[in-house]
Amino acid sequence: MELHLTDKVVVITGGGTGIGRAAAFAYAKEGCKLALCGRRTEPLEAVAEELTALGHEVMVESVDVRDLPAFEAFADHVAERFGRIDIWVNNAGINIAKPFYDYTEADWNAVVDTVFKGVFFGIRFAGAHMRQRGGGVILNVSSFSAKIPNAGRAIYSAAKSGVSSLTRSAAAEYAPFGIRVVGIVPGMIETEISRENISKNRALLQMDSASQRLGVPEDLAQPMVFLASDACGYITGVDIEISGGKFCVQKPQFPWETAGIQPKR
Repeated sequence: MELHLTDKVVVITGGGTGIGRAAAFAYAKEGCKLALCGRRTEPLEAVAEELTALGHEVMVESVDVRDLPAFEAFADHVAERFGRIDIWVNNAGINIAKPFYDYTEADWNAVVDTVFKGVFFGIRFAGAHMRQRGGGVILNVSSFSAKIPNAGRAIYSAAKSGVSSLTRSAAAEYAPFGIRVVGIVPGMIETEISRENISKNRALLQMDSASQRLGVPEDLAQPMVFLASDACGYITGVDIEISGGKFCVQKPQFPWETAGIQPKR
């Protein structure tokens, strides 16, 4: 299928590692131009070096999405460099795991300002440029915690629920301008953020999904490319689960046991 993404300008927040990094390579493979931001410079520069060596056009900028003036300036810099913004991926995020009663106001501010406020203003900044050009696609990376809150991650779960709500509201309000807004709901994906949890609880986490395996960033990257293409032009205002069938049934390991097949661990 021809996705017609050649020369599209793609912005990815949190683009230096994990899901953002995998998405950058997937979009580059389709001939897109990349603009990546994140808090840490080294991962961004590493991605830029790899992509440039492969012949792709990419710019990177160290930006914390909580710093709204810098975040908005980044969007302007992308438009100045490439002339437009076609696809914007709100992917930046952090998580602080604690019992509910141990969270501090600083914890609240750190998570909410990144995960929720950062997405809200990411939509605003992207939408401002897309309205001028008559269209675009905004992808918001949410979490399965938006569907089923996670004990020990109350603030993150609440913020991600907010992201899912923003996706629906923004999809309606930007639709007259030819802008689609779609949410991505990953299952348990092996990234830097999840590595410690997975190392302790891999077998338990795998048991939740019909596929009986954890995801890798590339499992999200290809659907994200597809959802940003005109092939998905009638998809907006929804969350798309990419989770290997997480919690689609109770006791998803039963079919594997019945078939006598051992899942790959």
